[in-house]
Amino acid sequence: MSQDAPPAPLPAAAVPAHLQSFLAFDFGLKRTGVAVGTRLLGSASPQPTVRAEGEARFAAVAERIREWQPDALVVGVPFHPDGASHENTARARRFARQLHGRFRLPVFEVDERYSTTEALSQGAADADAASACIILEQFLRNLP
Repeated sequence: MSQDAPPAPLPAAAVPAHLQSFLAFDFGLKRTGVAVGTRLLGSASPQPTVRAEGEARFAAVAERIREWQPDALVVGVPFHPDGASHENTARARRFARQLHGRFRLPVFEVDERYSTTEALSQGAADADAASACIILEQFLRNLP
């Protein structure tokens, strides 16, 4: 199976019940949307978008992780409408691997096709943070 194949839907067993709080990211080259949410509430709240690249991005992410103390992280992975991967698919997956390597938290990937379009259609003031909420709420809906 190709490393860039779309992720399979999350089986319930893939997310252990003890993982209750999540920090989600809508990765972008210049901006990364952030949202926080819990399994109990099944909803997400937008957080200020990280407007940084490289090491500065990870410093800002580390700050959010310290602040929210999530049990796990969620990263939106973009695909073309037909499910094919593209450059940003690989970039988002690399970001997910880097998060896991740096912070030693479980990281789950979510197919985030159309999240920005949906955020913009809802009139979001910060489309990146709103997209991160959409990604996280989609993830939370798939949990048992």
